Amino acid sequence: MGFKKLIKSKKILSLLAVFMLTGTNLVMAQTAAAATPAATDDKSVMWMGAGYYVLLFLLLCVVIAIVGKILKVYDLTRQMQGKKELNWNNLMAVICLVFLLFGLYGAYWSFTVQGSMTLPEAASANGVKIDEMFTVTTVITMFVFFVTQILLFTFLFRYKHSDKRRAFFLPHNNTIEKIWTILPAMVLTILVVFGFFTWQEITNSADAKGDRPSLNIEVTGHQFAWELRYPGKDLKLGAVNYKLVTGDNKLGIDFKDRNSFDDLEADTMYLPVNRSVRLNIRAQDVIHSCYMPHFRVQLNAVPGLPTFFKFTPTITTADMRNRLNNPDFEYLLYCNKICGGIHYNMKKVVRVVTEAEYQQWIAKQKPYLTDALRKEWNMPVAPAAAPQDTTTAKNRLALNN
Repeated sequence: MGFKKLIKSKKILSLLAVFMLTGTNLVMAQTAAAATPAATDDKSVMWMGAGYYVLLFLLLCVVIAIVGKILKVYDLTRQMQGKKELNWNNLMAVICLVFLLFGLYGAYWSFTVQGSMTLPEAASANGVKIDEMFTVTTVITMFVFFVTQILLFTFLFRYKHSDKRRAFFLPHNNTIEKIWTILPAMVLTILVVFGFFTWQEITNSADAKGDRPSLNIEVTGHQFAWELRYPGKDLKLGAVNYKLVTGDNKLGIDFKDRNSFDDLEADTMYLPVNRSVRLNIRAQDVIHSCYMPHFRVQLNAVPGLPTFFKFTPTITTADMRNRLNNPDFEYLLYCNKICGGIHYNMKKVVRVVTEAEYQQWIAKQKPYLTDALRKEWNMPVAPAAAPQDTTTAKNRLALNN
């Protein structure tokens, strides 16, 4: 038996030595990576850092196990000497109290450090409502969390086992059952109802009476880019059919629908401030996710299942640049699904401008119906514009002055 215990102890010591050597190598590798030029792969450094902290956790577990064994040996030694054995109930109660203090500090650290990594300021009307719902839900759940955890560990410490008193068992109490069933149900019902009305407002396809009609914009995702389509003067987008996708007709627009004749394509998404926007979301290959964090917009783009999201931008890009003191700031449209190897680069610039700036911009956009598409659909090709006589134009300009 002693020989077997010796073998087991040698195995444990060997394993501990391997962990120590691995940790030393990781630390040295991190130091070397920090000393090398910026060309070093950041991903390897990240994984080495993760491995290092996993090793620290394992070492902490080993230390706790060793301390437990030491206390057990100490208790057995006291019993052999005829002394009073160690009161394990008191020890566990103290450990629970220490765990509570460490847990409260961890929660405080999480709020102060991780809490600063929240979403940016909401720049849409629905974003403000969503943030309010999130704040209310967080406050309620955090209040319940702190109250229940403090009571739990305090009771474990205060009412630990003692030979001087007997525990009182309460197998059933109708009043308590009603309180902890009805009260949480009421709170959850209120949160769900507010969330339902907010979501209904977002997904309501009808515009409110007296308001301007929503601006319809189509955003189509494919690996790995977003394609934008704006309506023309009729403010209506033409129909789309995936069977019509070609090299020139990359969105598969059906030109049998006359509403598609004046549709426009754009490289940057321009949005007029304080105007309702209906974002029609499509996907051509895999599931993407249309995500604009500043506007609290996030909805999946599913092939064959068009979806939409309504929101109203409230802060222009220029105003946000002034607030952040960052002249290079831009709103961005991301893909929030891991849709492939270049997923991280699937983004689009979103610019919120005044109504006048938007009208100037939209007037400069090119129609989606190009000459190549006209030939493909057997439509008459628009005649080329006659070259302007620069001499006449200069004479007119002089006369006007």
